[in-house]
Amino acid sequence: VQLQAFGGGLVQAGGSLRLSCAASGRPFNSYNMGWFRQAPGEEREFVSAINWSGTSTSVTDSVKGRFTISRDDAKNTMYLQMNNLKPEDTAVYYCAAQMGRRPIPSSRSYEYSYWGRGTLVTVSS
Repeated sequence: VQLQAFGGGLVQAGGSLRLSCAASGRPFNSYNMGWFRQAPGEEREFVSAINWSGTSTSVTDSVKGRFTISRDDAKNTMYLQMNNLKPEDTAVYYCAAQMGRRPIPSSRSYEYSYWGRGTLVTVSS
């Protein structure tokens, strides 16, 4: 599976961005997908995930109510809509694929086998 994340950029606090993750290589509906992020000097952390059918999602508490994950099987693309961005959201955002049609998408990075390169999101105060 090849993953490419894009859509990052510089935005002021309170603004919005939509990240996209384009996938190829295996049938898109054969795996769960997730977003993780890594801020400078910090460990990579879970942001949000969606299962293979789009019927189950999870999101970390710090972005709940602000970020929404979705997927479009027709476009082989996963999205992360980020609203009301805060300076603490500044990080490199990575998309990842968890192989297998598991009903609940994982929040654990080690359960994801494929990773995109990441896209930088910078939120200014």
